[in-house]
Amino acid sequence: MDFTFSADQLAFRDAISRFLMTEAAPEMLREIWETDVGRSPELRAKIAEQGLMGLSVPESHGGMGLGDIDWVLLTQELGYYAIPDSLADTAYVAAGLLAALPEGHAVRDTWLPRIVDGSVRIAVGHPVNPWVADAHLADLVLLPRATPQGLELHGLTHDAVTLEPRPSIDASRRLATVRWAPTEATRIAEAAIAHPLWAAALNRGALNVAGQCLGLAQRMLDMSVDYVAQRKQFGKPIGSFQAVKHHLADVATKIEFAKPVLYRAAVALARGEAHRDALVSHAKLACGDAAWTAGRKGIQVHGAMGYTWEVDLQMFMKRAWVLDAAWGDRSLHKSRLGEALLG
Repeated sequence: MDFTFSADQLAFRDAISRFLMTEAAPEMLREIWETDVGRSPELRAKIAEQGLMGLSVPESHGGMGLGDIDWVLLTQELGYYAIPDSLADTAYVAAGLLAALPEGHAVRDTWLPRIVDGSVRIAVGHPVNPWVADAHLADLVLLPRATPQGLELHGLTHDAVTLEPRPSIDASRRLATVRWAPTEATRIAEAAIAHPLWAAALNRGALNVAGQCLGLAQRMLDMSVDYVAQRKQFGKPIGSFQAVKHHLADVATKIEFAKPVLYRAAVALARGEAHRDALVSHAKLACGDAAWTAGRKGIQVHGAMGYTWEVDLQMFMKRAWVLDAAWGDRSLHKSRLGEALLG
């Protein structure tokens, strides 16, 4: 069997990397972090122009109909550049929820084309997330409602919810508690249809942040390598010292061991394999661990200045800390993995 990505998939990844390299430079990240909303309409418009919003939308609604394996490459690039936009939340997680609704469903037909043209932001709540990211800018908020039969799917416009902002160390990812009242008008799908959709959304959300964590780990490693090659002590670059080499080798090892775990989870999700929940949780744990290690070792080799606003490392490190707890914390994913192994 051929376990490598196709030439088209790698070319797609490289094209996205070149785009983000120009449009999401660290100096631009700082500017967006300091805004009131933590987002850039100009960047969002450029993302839509590239066709990225329609990646998961079916071709019948104007999208490209791509799947989890294609997204696993894209999310790594989103992490590598710490993109200050909720692209994956709308175009991957929310689009997947809506696309799985029955054909001809009014909500499906109304919102999917708008995702493609980039005219909407959709925030997604889930029982595993105590707060909803980017709800303050969302045109539509997809929320679960627990019933004895399972989770229903509800959709509310921005004016139908009350938001309580919550502080976040990642200033470009604003969080809020969402207060709302379910009605027949807000219900998109009853539990019999919606409950499995929410289970799939959890896996997509976890795979999304796992990929971003892996990209963040690689970026922090690259930053640390560049720094230790330039910083000198005793007349030598500190990167020539054995202890520093060991720190960075630990990070490189974590990244290389996490990659196949992430890719295997994407394949399992794309194929609907029976153990996909466990494989996704394994990926979330492995990639989160790589990102935490990269941040910790990066701070060690940068010294105390790694925490300061002037050093780029702190932005990527803070994003890694926040995403590690998103779409299920370590306890939840260890439990899912443990149940699959020992249950």
